[in-house]
Amino acid sequence: MTFFKNLVRDEQGATAIEYGLIAALIAVAAIVGMQALGTSLNSTFNGVSTKLNSNQVQ
Repeated sequence: MTFFKNLVRDEQGATAIEYGLIAALIAVAAIVGMQALGTSLNSTFNGVSTKLNSNQVQ
């Protein structure tokens, strides 16, 4: 009977799941942020490349 009482009170599994969910949420946020940053950098480098190429033609 003591085993079952301890099993009901044990919260280590719940804590591990919570930490896993937090880590997953952070990972998703990081991926979304990096994709937005990548798109912005791509636009910036394309603009620089276009300006450099137009200066070489003149």
